[in-house]
Amino acid sequence: MKAAPRPCSIADTLALVGEKYSLLVLREVSLGVRRFDRIARNTGAPRDILTTRLKRLVEAGILEKVRYSERPQRFEYRATAAGEELQPVLMTLMAWGDRHLNADDRPVVLEHRCGEILSPRVVCAHCGDEADRESLGVHVRAPGWTTAGPAVPQEG
Repeated sequence: MKAAPRPCSIADTLALVGEKYSLLVLREVSLGVRRFDRIARNTGAPRDILTTRLKRLVEAGILEKVRYSERPQRFEYRATAAGEELQPVLMTLMAWGDRHLNADDRPVVLEHRCGEILSPRVVCAHCGDEADRESLGVHVRAPGWTTAGPAVPQEG
């Protein structure tokens, strides 16, 4: 019998948005692309897979499906408040890719309203200091788990 994996909000989130096309759909919606055909074109997603991803994102409350035409009946996809909260995740993923994969030729840049190219960072909402590996402490709250893994070795 396989041991249960560590309970984790990252794993739970990836179950919803971790598939390649899910994140690309969120990228497109964040860029203002809301209609199925344009999302399909810009992501390269096969139509059947895109249909499945969109349905899942709507069911999860990340996107909402909004009718924009009665005849013929047509819909577009908009981010919900929960979907909007994923914007910083997309920005930091993009920044990582810019640094480590596309350093010489960034395909898209985000410009902040101050006029500078955005360089996102994660900061503590309380003190404003940057949150990095050295500044964070981990407190495992899942019963039976420590930072190293299960508190009691599981048979397997």
